[in-house]
Amino acid sequence: MSTVRLGINPLTWTNDDLPSLGADTPLEVCLEEGREAGFSGFELGNKFPRTPDALSDVLGRYDLALVSGWYSARLLERSPEEEIEALQDHLELLKQCGAKVMVFCEVSRCVHGNQAVPLSRRPHLSDADWRRFTEGLNVVGDYLKEQGVHLAYHHHLGTVVESQEDVERMLEGTRDSVGLLLDFGHLRGADGDPLAVARRYAARIKHVHCKDLRYPVLEELRNRDKSFLNGVLDGLFTVPGDGDVDFLPALTHLCEAGYRGWLVVEAEQDPEVAHPLTYARMGYRNLRSLAEQAGFRIAD
Repeated sequence: MSTVRLGINPLTWTNDDLPSLGADTPLEVCLEEGREAGFSGFELGNKFPRTPDALSDVLGRYDLALVSGWYSARLLERSPEEEIEALQDHLELLKQCGAKVMVFCEVSRCVHGNQAVPLSRRPHLSDADWRRFTEGLNVVGDYLKEQGVHLAYHHHLGTVVESQEDVERMLEGTRDSVGLLLDFGHLRGADGDPLAVARRYAARIKHVHCKDLRYPVLEELRNRDKSFLNGVLDGLFTVPGDGDVDFLPALTHLCEAGYRGWLVVEAEQDPEVAHPLTYARMGYRNLRSLAEQAGFRIAD
């Protein structure tokens, strides 16, 4: 039986792309409520300390583990060697605090953080761009694996790797050192099929974000040509079991394939609309139920 741990991202309380959301919420409130909801680990956000001692101390006070942390890559703008130099502080923080994966996303040309740019204007790569990108990923992935931290590439709406076709092209063009972060909400938001990706690439999946999606809000976003952040404000995302994504088939396949790692609730929401503790509890309860139905054993 595969064993997983359940974690949460601080986006339930505060938002890195739209800092006005939850701006006044102290980090300690996020951690206390996340632990109260049942989670055993947190991903990083903009309110977390960035030195290993300070981060270990604040997480330890709430008996929480460090799950991972987002890294904004620019392999289309700099060399792999420059990228490796740029990620050193982040890598050291993850290593010293016990995280085994780095959430890695190419943000060159991205539009997801710009509230004025419609999601329809997300970037697309030329063949030459793809070659440069995948070659760079291989170099960085090999380096991180040597350091004991696996690259977990985060496909993301509004970025150069958004669709299932993008995910497949990236994985087909890279070595096993380049892992995948399977994000249910972002994949379904790009009309992808999480089960198909899990079946084809289970061995490459190193991290999982269980983000639910409300299909009517997605349809409205497309019909009115809205930005990613305006979709977030409209309630595009929510915690597992509160939207329209079917998690169970892909989770069951991952369990059967031997996935061992974290399942993370990540749901960008407006905390003034979606009360954080209420949704954290709902997310934990629903995700635990889904994971157990899929056959996973839950470790605390």
